[in-house]
Amino acid sequence: MTAVIAHRGASKAERENTVEAFARAVGMRTDAIELDVRRTRDGVLVVHHNPDLADGRVIANIDRAELPDHVPTLDVALDACRPAWVNVEIKNDSSEPDFDPTDSIADETIALLARRDEGDDRWLISSFRRETVERCRELRPTIRTAWLTVKIDDADVIGVLDDLATTGHAALHPWVGALTREVVDACHARGLEVNTWTCDDPARMDELIEWGVDGICTNLPDVARQRI
Repeated sequence: MTAVIAHRGASKAERENTVEAFARAVGMRTDAIELDVRRTRDGVLVVHHNPDLADGRVIANIDRAELPDHVPTLDVALDACRPAWVNVEIKNDSSEPDFDPTDSIADETIALLARRDEGDDRWLISSFRRETVERCRELRPTIRTAWLTVKIDDADVIGVLDDLATTGHAALHPWVGALTREVVDACHARGLEVNTWTCDDPARMDELIEWGVDGICTNLPDVARQRI
């Protein structure tokens, strides 16, 4: 059955990536919640999509105590997501000011999840940076990992999917606007799940469900819940 994955929580009903958005998504009976992880100057893992705040301050350049109250730590956010499983997206983009070429943010995220001791099946880690998810696989292969992407060129699909499967990743997370049934079928043939982002259109949800997509990441988990 296709899983409902609340994109940054119930982000149409509440401010995204907040305790309120996560709690609202749980109330909407979502299966999973997707959230974004960054790191403050003093080394605290927090949940926020952009590298900077609305006032322009870069999260990596300020301490946790300087953040607005609505920005939760990763620990607090994960508590708010219970009992849903969580897609932890590690933000580590080379074009952004908090880029970490050493991927130490992966080490710290894995350490936090392991310390919580809730069972590794509650987590799925994803990132647009392949090196980041590779590092997570290396550190704790019992936690599922997925590669986030907008689109894979047609000529590269088979090679990329074969590589993801042989290196032990659990899923591909492609943008819904570029996803085709052929890619879904090719993933499934290799034992890879497909969790697509971000779909708020009910008709497209129906199509994805008919294709057998494993998860739909949506800002409207209540709408998706009605269709699954």
